Amino acid sequence: MSLLTIPARDTVRATILTIIAGIADAVGYITMGGVFAANMTGNTVLAGIAAAQRHYPDAWQHLAPLLAFFVGAMLSRLLLRLWHKPNACLLVEAALLAVVGFLPLEPEPAVLILALAMGVQASAITHFSGNAISTVVVTSTLARTADAVLDRLWPGEKKNLPTAPNLPLLALTWIGYLVGAVAGALLLAAMPYPLLVPVALLALLLFL
Repeated sequence: MSLLTIPARDTVRATILTIIAGIADAVGYITMGGVFAANMTGNTVLAGIAAAQRHYPDAWQHLAPLLAFFVGAMLSRLLLRLWHKPNACLLVEAALLAVVGFLPLEPEPAVLILALAMGVQASAITHFSGNAISTVVVTSTLARTADAVLDRLWPGEKKNLPTAPNLPLLALTWIGYLVGAVAGALLLAAMPYPLLVPVALLALLLFL
């Protein structure tokens, strides 16, 4: 039996997953040519800027991870339909991160595998304690946090407005992403295989 209640367990899981995404994005961006592994919004904008400037190879460099991310999300959905639990998805993600961490890959294939892993994560677990929260981007998380804060400050009439998700959960997922990005940058200087830290975190999640 788990030592954590379901809401506490979901908060821990969401926070760990955002830490993993933050590490992956930081490591990918720093070592793989300024390309995000999880932040597909950033890649889309950078691809658009490169295309406008007629730097078409750079545009493709930022678009290719989107395709890998998309395939990863589809793979995750398939695994969920086959096994009905996210454990298989997390194992696949851990294996992909380990491949990037250990094998001497060039930056281009490495960031594609990393984006594939983040696509798997994006679809593996999408709800925490009844709240739909992304663990690979934080833009929508910030918007929902603003909703929750306003509702806390002014708990009056909210007719016809969607219920704001759990405020501590939202805050911790954003903080987790930031902590992950800081950790990713620091791990690059501290150890030769920084992506093994997300692999270890995924192993921890399997026990939660």
